[in-house]
Formats: sequence, structure tokens, C-alpha cells
Amino acid sequence: MTKAILVLNAGSSSLKFSLFEYEAASDLHLMAKGQVEGIGNAPHFVAKDHHEQILADEHWQGEDKDHDHCLRAIATLLNQHYQGLKLLGVGHRVVHGGAHYAAPVRLTPGIINALDALTPLAPLHQSHNLAAIRAVASALPGLPQIACFDTAFHRSQNQINQLFGLPYSCYERGIRRYGFHGLSYEYVSSTLKQREPEIAAGKVVIAHLGNGASMCAVQNGKSVASSMGFTALDGLMMGTRTGNLDAGVVLYLLQQEQLSVQQVEELLYKRSGLLGLSGISSDMRVLLDSHEPQAALAVDYFVHRISRELGSLAASMNGLDALVFTAGIGENSAIIRQRVCEQAQWLGIDIDPHANAANEFCISAIDSPTTVWLIPSNEELMIARHTRTQLGL
Repeated sequence: MTKAILVLNAGSSSLKFSLFEYEAASDLHLMAKGQVEGIGNAPHFVAKDHHEQILADEHWQGEDKDHDHCLRAIATLLNQHYQGLKLLGVGHRVVHGGAHYAAPVRLTPGIINALDALTPLAPLHQSHNLAAIRAVASALPGLPQIACFDTAFHRSQNQINQLFGLPYSCYERGIRRYGFHGLSYEYVSSTLKQREPEIAAGKVVIAHLGNGASMCAVQNGKSVASSMGFTALDGLMMGTRTGNLDAGVVLYLLQQEQLSVQQVEELLYKRSGLLGLSGISSDMRVLLDSHEPQAALAVDYFVHRISRELGSLAASMNGLDALVFTAGIGENSAIIRQRVCEQAQWLGIDIDPHANAANEFCISAIDSPTTVWLIPSNEELMIARHTRTQLGL
């Protein structure tokens, strides 16, 4: 009988899954992965095994294909292709753990309700994370479920780096800097420690550059400071999110332009960022291929914000030993990496153009005082590892 851990990552219109085989005294091995995109509209279900062989490629019709339906489809697929499979537990990515959850936790009805109360802090993600959890609880009520939080990695930050310049009573009520993408940072840090322990013990900035983008200062494997704050809107400009924004702009939109709260939320989360500045696309690949001036402007500003955050995060550690790129843009765009590194020469960064173009592990020049690394993220494996630990395996 094959024992396995299932990992689920639920978004507003998507549900990703990974299945990892568990064997005592060995690391977890990927058995299958897949996702449903377009939930609520025209869902597309794709799944592959660990050899990248297609297990499913289905287009569904109808708006009734919700997360429950998608979960049943995943379960049916696994039963068809992995007979005799015994699920030990399910690990979930949960974006927000608030001030109280600083580590993965085994879910109970009370904890689920507590996480539901944090939905206003992560409106694009939290409710959908919880929808998948409730769907599993309904279908398999006895199966252990583990929540792994994107905020947990940053709870090691000191109080100064969690504060805003608001009355202290706001901090006591939970209005503080939380930081996100913690599962990605944790995985990248663990990989760097395994392969380059001396580098990992130093002052490292990790750039998680994707449709959602952030950066984190990590010293000796611990989060020191992050570009994201109270919500996942802060810091770097992203695919459709503003990034750093003067709060007065929000007041102006509400008071002078008479936008509703819902309209402002839509603007900040879904119509800004690369999409808003360029007027073309939220996809960096499309913008880099475009000859439109607005596309170039959006790319320029994206790199500019990374450069500013890099300087700020290096200052938070009083120095910089290494820069690490990860996530979709960070892993795949040699042009963006090159431009970021060229603007960071004052920090002792000297990129090797050939290593960068080849997507090598180390992409800095051999004599670069500050080293530069490329480490693909694997949040799903990190969640599976946490789930194994919480199950006592």
C-alpha cells in the first residue's frame, strides 16, 4: 500500500494539487500534480504524473463547477491511477495566520473559524483556502488537515519591523506588518542552507518575483524584514497589485473621486500593477516582447521598485552577502535579473551574463563580492514536509 500526503493550494478561480509519496527515513517524492483553472467560468483540469505524463486534460462547462466539484475530480483521478493509495493527511497553503499562528497547525473547527476571521486581511485568498479545507472535511471527515501559513516565516522579525506609525493600540489589535510568501522563502532558505551553508548563514535578500511579488531579508535562515506588510498589497509592484502606495491616495479616491470601497479594492488589487501601468498585460513576458512605450515604462518601474526594496532590506541587516531570485519571473527572466543586478552594482553585485542566460545555480561573477543565486521555489514540497512533521511521521 502506497502512503501519501496531498497538498492543496486553492485560489479564487484555481485549485492546485500535488501528491507526495511518504516513505519512512526518506524525503517525500512527487507522484502527481495538477490544477483546475477557470473555476466558476469554464474550468480546465490538467494533471500529470512525476514523469510529466498527462493523467487528465479536461474542459468542463458550467458555472456550478466549484471547489467541491474540483476536489471530487481530483479524488476520482487519484483513485483511478493510484489504486490502494492511503492518504495520511492533507496540507493546505493558507495565506494569513494573523498574529497568533507562527507555525503550521493541525486544523480543528475552532481554528478554521479563527482563520475565517482573518479573511479581510487577505480578501483574494483566505476564503478560497478555507473553502478547500471545508470541502475536504466534508468529503473525508476523519482525514487530518494541516494549515501552513504564508505569514508564519516572518514571525521571527523583531517588533520594530512589524510596526506602523499608528497608535500602539492598533498594533495590539493586530494591525501590523505580517509579510507573505513565507513558504517560498522558507523553502529557498532551506535549499540554500543545504547547498551553500556559509552563504545561508549570512545576510541574504530573496526576491520572490512573480504575478505576486515580494522580497525578504533573511539572516542566518530567519526573516528579518519583508517588503509586504499588513496585506499582500504592499512593497513591490505586482501583476495587478499596486505595491507601495501613499495611504493618502486611497483617501483621495474615496473622498474626492467618490469611488466606493469596493471600487477602490478592485482598483488596488486587480487593475493596477503591470497591467495598470502598461495598459496591455500583467504578464511580464508579454511586456518584454512589446514595443509599446507604456510596456517599457511598466517594466522600468518594476525594476526600480525592486532596486529600492533591495537597498532597504540590505540596510535592515547592515549589509548584504547574497541575493537570491525565485518564483516565475525571478526563475525565468534573465533580462529582469540582469537589470536588477546592474542597478545593484553599488552593493557589490557583479553578474555573470553567461551563467545568468543559462539559468545556472550561481549567476554572479566569480569575483563578485556579493553573490547572486537562482533557486526555483517549491512551496508544495515545503507544505508536504510541514504536514509530515505535524502528523508525527
